[in-house]
Amino acid sequence: MKRTTVTGRLSCHRDGYGFVVPDGGGDDVFIPARYLRESMHGDRVRVGLVAQRGFGRREGRIIETLERGYTTIVGLYEPTGAEGVIIPDDRRITCDIAVSSADRGNARGGEVVVAGITRYPEAGRGARARVIEVLGRPDDPEVEVLTIVRKYGLPHLFPDDVRAAARSVSPAVTDADREGRVDLRGETTVTIDGETARDFDDAVTVRREGNHIRLLVSIADVSHYVPKGSPLDGEAFNRGTSVYFPDRCISMLPEELSNGICSLNPRVDRLTVTAEMLFDEEGEAVESRFYPSVIRSDERLTYTEVKEILADGNPETTARHRGLLDDLRTMEELAARLTEKRRRRGSIDFDLPEPEIILDLQGRPESIGRAERNLAHRIIEEFMLAANEAVAAFLTERNLPCMYRVHEPPDPLKLKDFRDFIKPLGLSFRLRGGTVAPGELQRLLAEVDGRPEERMVNQVLLRCMQQARYDAENIGHFGLASPCYLHFTSPIRRYPDLVVHRILKESLGAGLKKRDAKRLAAELPEIAEQSSRRERTAMEAEREIVELKRLQYMEDRVGDVFDGFITGVASYGFFVELSELLVEGLVHMTVLPDDFYRLLEKEHALLGERSGRRYRIGDCVRVRVDGVSRAKKRIEFSLESESGRVVSGRGGRGGSGRLPPRPAGSRNGRKKGVRPGRPGRRR
Repeated sequence: MKRTTVTGRLSCHRDGYGFVVPDGGGDDVFIPARYLRESMHGDRVRVGLVAQRGFGRREGRIIETLERGYTTIVGLYEPTGAEGVIIPDDRRITCDIAVSSADRGNARGGEVVVAGITRYPEAGRGARARVIEVLGRPDDPEVEVLTIVRKYGLPHLFPDDVRAAARSVSPAVTDADREGRVDLRGETTVTIDGETARDFDDAVTVRREGNHIRLLVSIADVSHYVPKGSPLDGEAFNRGTSVYFPDRCISMLPEELSNGICSLNPRVDRLTVTAEMLFDEEGEAVESRFYPSVIRSDERLTYTEVKEILADGNPETTARHRGLLDDLRTMEELAARLTEKRRRRGSIDFDLPEPEIILDLQGRPESIGRAERNLAHRIIEEFMLAANEAVAAFLTERNLPCMYRVHEPPDPLKLKDFRDFIKPLGLSFRLRGGTVAPGELQRLLAEVDGRPEERMVNQVLLRCMQQARYDAENIGHFGLASPCYLHFTSPIRRYPDLVVHRILKESLGAGLKKRDAKRLAAELPEIAEQSSRRERTAMEAEREIVELKRLQYMEDRVGDVFDGFITGVASYGFFVELSELLVEGLVHMTVLPDDFYRLLEKEHALLGERSGRRYRIGDCVRVRVDGVSRAKKRIEFSLESESGRVVSGRGGRGGSGRLPPRPAGSRNGRKKGVRPGRPGRRR
């Protein structure tokens, strides 16, 4: 191929090689370990393209390091004679970093430290750093959290001016606040959240009108208390999102707002922005309107209570909330209409369970299981999706600058490979011009529902999908099969929602002047990029703390045997997720039955050359826990045998192991407490 250059951000693998994610998007560029030069993970680099590898992968060589990705490093300090080294906690930084005795400060061997880099790697010389903070022993639960906070640059303490601004906000709604708002305090309004939630940013009201159902989604009016350009606004922009760990939340807003005046607590007045929609029997919105409002929530319901009423018929819970029974049944009916409407248009729902980690009083994992997803979750998720779409359509029809939530179609090359992969299973979907309609993929998932290969098809298809992000341009949301979508329903914990609230309220008032609209349009791309970046950082931090708790939990289970299924294959082995614990580990090539195994990349499988034994993504297997390595951040499995026979599903014939259905949603079902999982579906 013709040699060209691209610039982008380097993402290294702990085994030494890396990938460069090009600026502005496009396919990643593979960088072999010997061509990384002195670049480190996170650096922005210029790459010369030299080859096109199999599976559509480009290969390159780093020509120049343009910008360093890290100025500080978090890691374990170890003395080495007269000096010392820092072993980076991020294993993608593959070199140890030297520290002189004069630069180690008060650090002692075996402690986690934060160090400022004083010299980056260069020809013939390694990196050096100076210790600027000692966090403590790595097995201290508080140090575990601080390590991730520092590593990902999560602002967890509010500056003095932000705290002062939060304290200056009135803790109660005043008469002046209510002025000019639609009074909804006479409506029956409820919040439905998790048991441990403390910040309630959405409340719902329903009314039957013949065969139609009217839905009011009232969202906390955070923009009333967080003016644009204020210290509160600047800090919210920098944070971008709240971050959820198993035992705490790093909030986007101070507690006086997030759990106080902005939280839609029961039986107190609260300021909101309401999306009012009327739906017909097909789940289509026949009218909608939006307005600032004031509400008084009648009840703080939990997902469990609503499930016990609607699904279980629990007599005690039903009696306790008898006055809400008709409304809850109306909500259930409306949610079913909305779900069916999404299904008809092709919205894609993957079966993706979330883990639920219970910690003891010392912060250690006591149990790991599947977080329940029930009817109540689906009701609220459908209502939030409907409100998000309605606001998006309203603003788009008026040609106003807006912050969209976009999701691009899958990469055409990956789609083609996926189609080839499922062809031997008797499955197919239509490609038109290199792309696919969301409904085709939804039809495919419905076709494999309940079949042995269901998990395998879900896993491989998921790898084809792009990541949703924020953008000032509306390019649609592929996964939801929606031409126009945004985030409106969680302004307490997502900055883009706060931006959308401001735009919506301005459009409902005097309207945006041409000059203001032009200025806003110029600002939105930066806000979208920052919000997407902070969201990705939050996801990585949340994922890492969950993985750490999984490692700790499995340390006491070495030697135990579990059922699982293969989630990924590589040249050095395959990964297995335990069916009940949602814990993933590696079956390394060296512990496989005696044979030479070859990676079949397009088939997502390892093939034994002599035996013909095949290990493919989705296969059900039985594994033994051989060890847990915190240094490598890895759980090591081996295949368990019965009478010398390796137990394997061989493409899933060992059982379907179906995952519970998981509807798409736009909000985080678990807001606080000990339900880490992924940070919501983040649609």
